[in-house]
Amino acid sequence: MVTFDHREPGTAEQTWVDAGILTRPHPLDLEGVDELVVLAAHPDDESFGAAGLLHRLGGAGVPVTVVVATDGEASYPGTADVEELRTTRRGELVAALAVLAPSARLVLLGLPDGGLREHRDELRRGLDAALAPGRGQGHGQGTLLVAPWRGDGHRDHRVAGETAADVAAARDARLAEYPIWWWHWGDPASDGPWQHLHGLRLTPTEVAAKAKALAAHATQVALPTPGTEPVLGAEMLRHAARPVEVFVVERAPGAPPPPTRSLDRGFFDTFYAGRTDPWGFETRWYEERKRAVLLAALPRPRFRHGLEIGCSTGVLTAELAHRCDRVTGVDIADAPLDRARRRLGDTVELLRLDTPARWPDGTYDLIVLSEVLYYYDRADLDTAVDRTVATLDDDGVVVACHWRHEVPEYPLAGDEVHDALRSHPGLDVLVRHEEEDFVLEVLVRRPARSVARETGLV
Repeated sequence: MVTFDHREPGTAEQTWVDAGILTRPHPLDLEGVDELVVLAAHPDDESFGAAGLLHRLGGAGVPVTVVVATDGEASYPGTADVEELRTTRRGELVAALAVLAPSARLVLLGLPDGGLREHRDELRRGLDAALAPGRGQGHGQGTLLVAPWRGDGHRDHRVAGETAADVAAARDARLAEYPIWWWHWGDPASDGPWQHLHGLRLTPTEVAAKAKALAAHATQVALPTPGTEPVLGAEMLRHAARPVEVFVVERAPGAPPPPTRSLDRGFFDTFYAGRTDPWGFETRWYEERKRAVLLAALPRPRFRHGLEIGCSTGVLTAELAHRCDRVTGVDIADAPLDRARRRLGDTVELLRLDTPARWPDGTYDLIVLSEVLYYYDRADLDTAVDRTVATLDDDGVVVACHWRHEVPEYPLAGDEVHDALRSHPGLDVLVRHEEEDFVLEVLVRRPARSVARETGLV
């Protein structure tokens, strides 16, 4: 998850236009949609991200449900009465939907603004209930579920998108995700979900309805109290005024959904059976180079106690042992640990643990998470990140490195797990190295200080 400030101008709308991003999307396929369910993390998300879609399908008589996870009561912390803002924002939402889809069913979950990660189960139950039988004329591919994009850079948006993806996979529903804050902090010249973009070209009537709906969210587009800036500034409103709504659609209709549960020990026992180096750690230049990049990214020459989750056969573990006074390696399967013991002898501590339910004791000033977090489902990923931070010393360093290409057997993708790491309020990114094949990040406790500053060079 990135760090951004809504008060900054952000990426100009003209920058996105000049880069041709708004002409790239494939047409959004609405063929056969007989039910629309829009999930918003906060009131106004639905108007910014999917107002045209709501207006079009609602006007065509398609049953529409809008599920709003929070009341957006934390949008002006310390400067507004929380309960008054909660009530006001609910009223604004009702007014906006009266413009976009007057017959829509509205479901207010009332979960804490900024706390969806901690209330993921309630969010899932609420969203799943909104897709209960009896709504619309059909389910499965006839249902279009629309939600904030998981890569949007906002913690609540990430969790809302992840939850929607889980529910869509379980229901075999179509899923489309709308970016909001990505337009503010993103860069058209950098990597993005370009191949997954789909667009809905809006009519002048739909553009006008969207503008009117956003204006109804007065607390977000105007100055609510003296000395504050509106959440949706002038450039954000220019993004919203464009004649196209852009969605990220990653799974083609009818494609098999990815696994929704963490991979267990049985998966790895089968994977390692009869194979001494299934990943090619010992033979592939790709792996050798990646280890070198990881080791070069470490901000200190020595560490007291390093922890490697998912140490496998111990190839990287051996390199870490040269940089640490003590190393603990953990893996879920016996076979790779047996090979690691033959490689490392008694120079490191090796443990077989079913992480993240079980986690090694103690604290560490270096925690390495290399090619492991995408084996977890989202709930276990959150647990793993929490336990990583809980066992990290005050001067500790977290290094994460993950493959970026799709692997159907894995519950999550590499970019998704790095989004989760960056979204943790206790971590700050010190180093980010990104290639087509893998992403590597070094994270420390806030605030991050460069190596030059830490060593007194500047």
